[in-house]
Amino acid sequence: MSSQILLWIAFNIFVLAMLALDLGVFHRKAHVVKIKEALAWSAFWIALALLFNLVIYFWRGPETALEFLTGYLIEKSLSLDNLFVFLLIFSYFRVPPLYQHKILFWGILGALIMRAVFILTGITLIQEFHWVIYIFGGFLILSGIKMGLQKDKEIHPERNPVLRLFRRFMPVTDGYKDNKFFIKRAGRYLATPLFVVLLVIETTDVIFAVDSIPAILAITLDPFIVYTSNVFAILGLRALYFALAGLMRLFHYLHYGLSAILVFVGVKMILVNIYKIPVALALAVIASILLISVIASIIRPRKEEVVPTSTHPQGEKTAPDREHQS
Repeated sequence: MSSQILLWIAFNIFVLAMLALDLGVFHRKAHVVKIKEALAWSAFWIALALLFNLVIYFWRGPETALEFLTGYLIEKSLSLDNLFVFLLIFSYFRVPPLYQHKILFWGILGALIMRAVFILTGITLIQEFHWVIYIFGGFLILSGIKMGLQKDKEIHPERNPVLRLFRRFMPVTDGYKDNKFFIKRAGRYLATPLFVVLLVIETTDVIFAVDSIPAILAITLDPFIVYTSNVFAILGLRALYFALAGLMRLFHYLHYGLSAILVFVGVKMILVNIYKIPVALALAVIASILLISVIASIIRPRKEEVVPTSTHPQGEKTAPDREHQS
């Protein structure tokens, strides 16, 4: 038990050190993240995840390493859908590219904490009440069908209950104030639109976690493998956003692939007591679905203009500010 606790502590210290290095050294000064830089960071996080997978292979064996790789691929693929929503949120609030990295950094830090809670809760429920696995499986199937039938994603931040409650108690400034979340004016603290966007990102991630956590629990119930595969997928999400933000609309068949993956893992969960689908087969199916959806998007491109992440002058009022003043 003590060795397990030390393992968890060591891994989380490693994660915090990497985040501190990222924000405190490489991104200490706010700047627009170029595609070349984003691709380099994406390659770094993917390589780090694969290196960790190699450690798992020699430490826990090939079966556990395969579970980590499958879980990582599931989380990584589902996170691609998250990126498109982030793009819509940034466009809606007209977040300057200069500040987007900071929002994603703190958003991901909050996501790590929430995912840990979701994972421990989900695993405890399944271990104590095995029948919960059928509820999770059915939920994933319904979520996959809903995602497949959904034509276009729309966001309505003004309907976000957390945001509406926040705005009742905290005034919001007119426009972005450098890269600050809060400022002090006339002896009182005011939130900036930057914090409003962070709040929307965090609450949106809770919705994503409701789909992604049960999906990986269909692969393994090992809390360390579930958590670490989630963490590595999330850590690379920020760099992946800047690398793929302008290309997300090109992969218009991707959400069909993701819906098929959710349905597949849901079926895998429900059939667990009848036939346990091997992890290697599950990995092959998930990878094939992703590959087919990407190739189909390239072969049959959709003629549609990509929604840009717009910028605006410092003095221009943003969407949340106009709403706040109305």
